[in-house]
Amino acid sequence: MIYDFVVKDMYNEDVDMKEYKGKVMLIVNTATGCGFTPQYEGLEALYKKYKDQGFEILDFPCNQFGHQAPGSDKEIRTFCTSKYDVSFRQFKKTDVNGENEAPIYTYLKSKKGGCFSKKIKWNFTKFLVDKDGNVIKRFGPTVKPEKN
Repeated sequence: MIYDFVVKDMYNEDVDMKEYKGKVMLIVNTATGCGFTPQYEGLEALYKKYKDQGFEILDFPCNQFGHQAPGSDKEIRTFCTSKYDVSFRQFKKTDVNGENEAPIYTYLKSKKGGCFSKKIKWNFTKFLVDKDGNVIKRFGPTVKPEKN
């Protein structure tokens, strides 16, 4: 279950996913230098619209696709807050594929591979998790957050 994982936030602190019990989550791997980077604007709008109803966005920057997230966690946060006014939670830069992939991504992909491969193909792949911790939908990078 999604609540069995502990992940690192951008400050390298442990975050127990149990903290999100009862909340709807959109988990997304992001990058600051990608053609999809402007989706941060849509993600922030979605977050502001629904956060008071128990909605959370969990942002996992990833440098695996074209090295499009080359900065440190602090540099990524500074970019996101200054350019897109991001206020949702950001986590430590994370591998989403391969031998060093984060266990939470192994889990997400196992639940919603669907018509997608078991691999994440690019930045801004999104997983929607319901308030009971069920992974209910996977959105490809081209699906804008306002369509989620």
